[in-house]
Amino acid sequence: MPLTLYGIPNCDTVKKARNWLDANQQDYRFHDFRKDGLSEEDLTLWCDALGWEQVLNKRSTSWRALDAVDKEDLNQTKAIKLMLASPTLVKRPVLAKDDQFKTGFKDADYQVFFGL
Repeated sequence: MPLTLYGIPNCDTVKKARNWLDANQQDYRFHDFRKDGLSEEDLTLWCDALGWEQVLNKRSTSWRALDAVDKEDLNQTKAIKLMLASPTLVKRPVLAKDDQFKTGFKDADYQVFFGL
């Protein structure tokens, strides 16, 4: 699997991650959640690897806009359904490299992830 960065282009954290990847000469493909969509298969892979609690962004404005009923009794299946319906609920960016996944962006974490 090639290196893929998932997110939305106007997200500041995604911009920081893209700038870091470019500055560190990492060849990657950008996958725009809004334009290219998200698959249940990808979300399941991420949730299985990282835990759905790490993938679902409960700090987002999309989360705050949800009905209280949608926020109750969460589990992985329900979280994936919510993220499929509203991809902006996914913590951004998601970095996929081989069978490794990472959410969010911190310079030091990316250095460790890439072994730099």
